[in-house]
Amino acid sequence: MKLSPLQQYGIVTANYWAFTLTDGALRMLVVFHFHQLGFTTLEIAALFLFYEFFGVVTNLYGGWIGARYGLRLTLWMGTLLQILSLLMLIPVAAGWPKLLSVIYVMAAQAISGIAKDLNKMSAKSAIKTVVPETPDDQQQGQKQLFKWVAILTGSKNALKGVGFFLGGVLLTAFGFNAAVGWMAAGLALAFLLTLVLPGEIGKMKSKPAFAALFSKSQGINVLSLARFFLFGARDVWFVVALPVFLEASLGWSFWEIGGFLGLWVIVYGIVQGTAPGLRKLWGQTAPPGVSAVQFWSALLTAIPALIAVALWREVDVAVAITAGLAAFGVVFAMNSSIHSYMVLAYTDAESVSLNVGFYYMANAAGRLVGTMLSGAVFMLGKTEFAGMQACLWASSLLVLLSWFSSLRLPAIRNVPG
Repeated sequence: MKLSPLQQYGIVTANYWAFTLTDGALRMLVVFHFHQLGFTTLEIAALFLFYEFFGVVTNLYGGWIGARYGLRLTLWMGTLLQILSLLMLIPVAAGWPKLLSVIYVMAAQAISGIAKDLNKMSAKSAIKTVVPETPDDQQQGQKQLFKWVAILTGSKNALKGVGFFLGGVLLTAFGFNAAVGWMAAGLALAFLLTLVLPGEIGKMKSKPAFAALFSKSQGINVLSLARFFLFGARDVWFVVALPVFLEASLGWSFWEIGGFLGLWVIVYGIVQGTAPGLRKLWGQTAPPGVSAVQFWSALLTAIPALIAVALWREVDVAVAITAGLAAFGVVFAMNSSIHSYMVLAYTDAESVSLNVGFYYMANAAGRLVGTMLSGAVFMLGKTEFAGMQACLWASSLLVLLSWFSSLRLPAIRNVPG
């Protein structure tokens, strides 16, 4: 049976959604389980070091592999590696020496990092292959592209939020080892769906040379730098510092923290998915351009700083964190949605996986730096409150650098800025 491009994309997306659930749940499981075992925030952050580092490498090489051999191969590789990573974590025990636990989990997380970015690159590149070309109406084509990107990115993050909650619930109900086993079984079922995909999805007609790994486009390069700082700004306080702060300072349970952060990511995903409609409500009918990137990053710069000031002034902590997270989530979601559209607007369907891979390499590098800073900066504070404030100030600085980078973005051809 020959699948239409839309059916192919539906299968890719379904697999990506299943993968995202396990990825979000695993993040919460690792943070909570090892904090429960007495690991410091820096040690917990170190567990994700290889996860993020290999994400950088994978995005760079994965885009090249996808262009040469098709996106089906990269999708299969990503899903199977995630299943392997989950299976590796089943035997981890509290009685293991700390050094052995760290090295072993870092290795499993490295495989998971490779898997995540292969899967994400495959799904996001596939969008460009199913959105029809509209040479007679460039703006209409760009609107369609923005809409599809927003739906995929938003739904992915909403499901990642469900995964955060799922991770807290699974840890509470079944424990760490059984939880990762159940997730591996579920993802194996999702993998079976992808076996019907044809092999030519995303494959370039001419085999790209190895030198094509590195983008030659100013738009892709500058946007990648802005993305690096943007995602470093999110993870510097969200990945390790925030869940540990909520547990240590406010006494929240694992499922409460997982539910709270999960709800945040779900709402964040909904905002991403509805970004085109929100822009239309505000009178922005044209596809976003350079000025939109600059506006939303400038607005985001102030939010972490305001949360830090609220904590310093000893405003009600629950209110400051909840309101601050809500504001940060909405503005960050608009930033991320527009960024995800812009990278596809700057590229063409023929070389999409190369450019998307390069761009998400920068995304992964930002997460790597943000994750390590999240653990290290939090520990600099003499108290959890001081550590959280330091992470928030670091976040504000990184967003400022993202805005500064975006000032060099070129206009998208045939699309208003």
